[in-house]
Amino acid sequence: MENRAHALAAGLFVIILGVAAAAAIMWFSDQKILHDHYTLVSEEGSVAGLNPESSVRYRGVPVGKVEDIKFDRDNPNRILIRIAVSNNIVFPKNIYAQLATQGFTGLAFVELNIEGKEPSTERLPHDARIPLRPSFMRELSNSFEDLIRNANQAIKRIDALLNEQNQAQFGAILTHLAQAIRRSDSLMEQLQLGVQSLPEVTHEASQVMKQTHQLLSDINQTIAKLNQREGLLDGLTQSSHEIADSLPRLREVTSAITQSTHHINRMLLKLEEQPQSLLFGSPPAAPGPGETGFIPPRKIQP
Repeated sequence: MENRAHALAAGLFVIILGVAAAAAIMWFSDQKILHDHYTLVSEEGSVAGLNPESSVRYRGVPVGKVEDIKFDRDNPNRILIRIAVSNNIVFPKNIYAQLATQGFTGLAFVELNIEGKEPSTERLPHDARIPLRPSFMRELSNSFEDLIRNANQAIKRIDALLNEQNQAQFGAILTHLAQAIRRSDSLMEQLQLGVQSLPEVTHEASQVMKQTHQLLSDINQTIAKLNQREGLLDGLTQSSHEIADSLPRLREVTSAITQSTHHINRMLLKLEEQPQSLLFGSPPAAPGPGETGFIPPRKIQP
């Protein structure tokens, strides 16, 4: 009988405990926790390790959880992550999200941070979209991958550049470069000799400049003497005036000589035709038409 009493007491205890647990669950389920919902937008990268019910933290403090993860229907490359956050949390407008991992488990959670040093005074509206940026480790991994890819390409290009044909060309280039260097050395020596002779050339040029200056001074003095009163230029000017004055007289004398020459020529012609006029004088002129003794000329018969 005693064993049955203990079994009955244990059964009643389990039943009472179950009823109390069910009542507590029902009571807590009636207590609704209010949440605000936001959407994280990932334009590129992966969200590996993030699952529904993953934690959402704001500056390291848990404030909510992940509700849903899906692709955007309008853009398949875009991932939309819906999160629920306690409604007593106020987010500034300059907020962004990143993924962080929990230790070495590989599980990820959402970390919300403020861009810049100070939070914005504007409040982020409900159901707004928050950009999901790659984490520092993700950016470092991407940069390392790009570095390895670029290094591989550089090694391939160097390998293609250093083939046998190019090596022979490089050898010829180095040979020509050595010859050019030797020529430049000889040219520098010649230039050095020329530079050493520059003082002598400068001295000679200075002497030439002095002589030129002296010559110009002499020319200036000569011009001054020529321009003096009763000098050479003044005499030439006076002589030119006298010549200009004598030209009309010379023209008159020339005209008189020409007339006298014409008279002498007529006189000589007359003496040649009638030499007796030198002794007896000039014969009387023949009568003209209408005068006494005029004889008309005879007509020539055809």
